Amino acid sequence: MNRWERTDEIIDWVEQALISTLLSLMIIIAFLQIVLRNIFATGIAGADPLVRNLVLWVGFVGAAIATREGRHINIDVLPRWVPRQGKAVIGVIIQLFAAFICGLLTFAAVKFVRNEALMGGVTFLGIPAWVPQMILPVTFAIMALRFGLRSLRDLSTIIKSDKKPKRKRG
Repeated sequence: MNRWERTDEIIDWVEQALISTLLSLMIIIAFLQIVLRNIFATGIAGADPLVRNLVLWVGFVGAAIATREGRHINIDVLPRWVPRQGKAVIGVIIQLFAAFICGLLTFAAVKFVRNEALMGGVTFLGIPAWVPQMILPVTFAIMALRFGLRSLRDLSTIIKSDKKPKRKRG
């Protein structure tokens, strides 16, 4: 197993643990808020912004997991009409394009978080607003890396299959 696969497995383990923990925390806090508001006419201070940030984190960590598992949203109209080898090439091009777009989104997210830090806003419990927003550039970077490495792996597979000697029929 190469270094990237091992690193990706560690990242996957962290993602799985993180999404389970965050989702559980989000459900518990939302449930407590409902109970406290309806029964005791009170609530947890800062719970609503916390839940909003947890939704953001669950969504983006989920997107990174979907990218790892190849279950991200895609449109596959063109590959339906091309031969198998063409599908593989189109797949590589699509993955490279996705890596490029995720790279641009990483860059934009870094700028967004930097601007948020300069503005000095705070969120729940007095935490600077940029801290929970760090999930944006981190997950976009992970997705860009995964798309890029998957495209290189698939391109390598295409090249290797082209170099194999063709069997003669007959």
